[in-house]
Amino acid sequence: MHDAVREIAIAIRTTYGCEGVSTRQHNEPAGYQDAWHHHVHVFPRYPGDNLYNTRHLTTPATQADRHPYAHKLRSHLTKR
Repeated sequence: MHDAVREIAIAIRTTYGCEGVSTRQHNEPAGYQDAWHHHVHVFPRYPGDNLYNTRHLTTPATQADRHPYAHKLRSHLTKR
């Protein structure tokens, strides 16, 4: 799993031009997980992005909003 997370982190940095990445993994209801499973979040990071203070301040992006970013990342990953 760590190899996959590393690959995704490198792809995110290359594709989105961010200055870094953060990874997080949450478990159980107190970690906002309803059904236990292992997964890792990989976030692009930008100076001043305030990532860890935005959980309740923003509404989730729609599938249509996310599509161009997913397409760009998928294109990068399939070229390797």
